[in-house]
Amino acid sequence: MLKKRKEYVGQVVSDKMEKTVVVAIDRMVQDPRYKKFLKRTNKLKAHDEKNEAHVGDRVKLIETRPISREKRWVVVEVLERAKKI
Repeated sequence: MLKKRKEYVGQVVSDKMEKTVVVAIDRMVQDPRYKKFLKRTNKLKAHDEKNEAHVGDRVKLIETRPISREKRWVVVEVLERAKKI
């Protein structure tokens, strides 16, 4: 039986490495005691083979085999480009 790969959508916060981007994944969690919703952010390093994602872009990630010590995600597509100022 095959496992379904995890998919996330996040925003690129750094693209200074070669073929690697850092993506921030935001999620809302509820405090168990006070029932207040809190924003939690995870930063994941993802492999970007063509160096096409830049800071501010929204990208779709998919889980894959370990590529390096911290990279276990691959950029599948750039969903939305950052607005140029």
